Amino acid sequence: MTARERRSSLSLALIFALRMLGLFLVLPVFALEARHLPGGDDPALIGLAMGIYGLTQGCLQMPFGMASDRFGRKRVMLIGLLLFAAGSFVAAFAPTLVLLVAGRALQGAGAISAAITALLADQTRDSVRTKAMALVGVSIGLMFAISLVLGPLLDSVIGLHGIFALTGCLALGGMAVVLWLVPAEPGLPTAPARGDWKQALYNPALLRLNFGVFILHAVQLSMWMAIPAMLVQAGLAKADHWTVYLPAVLGSFVLMGGTLFPMERRGHLRTMFLAAIGMIGGVQAALLLLSQGQPTVAQLSVVLFVFFWGFNILEATQPSLVSRLAPAAVRGTALGLYNTLQSLGLFAGGALGGWLVKSVGPHGLFAVCAVGMVLWFVVAWPMQPPAPVPRRTRTEKPA
Repeated sequence: MTARERRSSLSLALIFALRMLGLFLVLPVFALEARHLPGGDDPALIGLAMGIYGLTQGCLQMPFGMASDRFGRKRVMLIGLLLFAAGSFVAAFAPTLVLLVAGRALQGAGAISAAITALLADQTRDSVRTKAMALVGVSIGLMFAISLVLGPLLDSVIGLHGIFALTGCLALGGMAVVLWLVPAEPGLPTAPARGDWKQALYNPALLRLNFGVFILHAVQLSMWMAIPAMLVQAGLAKADHWTVYLPAVLGSFVLMGGTLFPMERRGHLRTMFLAAIGMIGGVQAALLLLSQGQPTVAQLSVVLFVFFWGFNILEATQPSLVSRLAPAAVRGTALGLYNTLQSLGLFAGGALGGWLVKSVGPHGLFAVCAVGMVLWFVVAWPMQPPAPVPRRTRTEKPA
């Protein structure tokens, strides 16, 4: 990477990190602590509170992505972070679960993922795009790992409402990063011609990726409607869950770096992509079996390690592929649509996951997730990565 590419990748990854840390801090404690609020006796409402963020994200990712194509990426990022901070503070002072749902919905209105990834694509070459996207993915994964350690600790000190207040402060910190650390945009993006948006909407390769990101994040969030309880069932106290999550996340990063990038350089990106889908499908099958008996901490640790390995590979490759397949003039629109399906997947995972646990139990939840992964594997099978762009020297400036 050039110096500018490194600065852009690291600063944009930091914005993602600050934003996602706040979201992830509540993940290991939300389902348990939300029960203490008025209305918290309904698992389906808890699932809605967890997933409603994804619904509003899904409604606004496309408009925010299109706005970034027209008005500039950084301006849209600042507006989105301000909305996210406002929603965090609403949730921090919500006295009931219903008002907490409203705060989570306002958090989701800060739908800037498309603008961030589009700016990253604007400022990096194709030959280093997957590596740049992987840095964002690593930052998200590290925040997830850190949140699994800090979440229960912060919950015991400042409570769920305090965590939401901290989330708002982190979002304000992200605005400072946008203003002072992210490299300047090279002018407004090229205005898309009339009808160009159809290239983002109807491209078969992009449709496959959009379908996949919906399934991936629906499975990811729905799993956490059952995983914490399974760890407790295995004899691991809530405060010690990080001893399983942290090694699994950090170890998966090491294995991802040692497998994904060498395989991509050798032209085997499709193989790694399909293998990662297969790994997560296998994880759901394993959890289905474990949920019908008495799981052990060791078994759950191995299963979660494999999940994070596959998940991190897909988180690095999918947005990179979208940015390379979409025409530059509608890159923000294409990534907006991609992030819309990602957000809708989060909403579906929270809402459907809570309903499935309530109606058919954890084994029914994992069975549905396994079927979803098999369906994605079939849809993804015809995929072909874009032709590689010749590598340039480190001294060349990105286009």
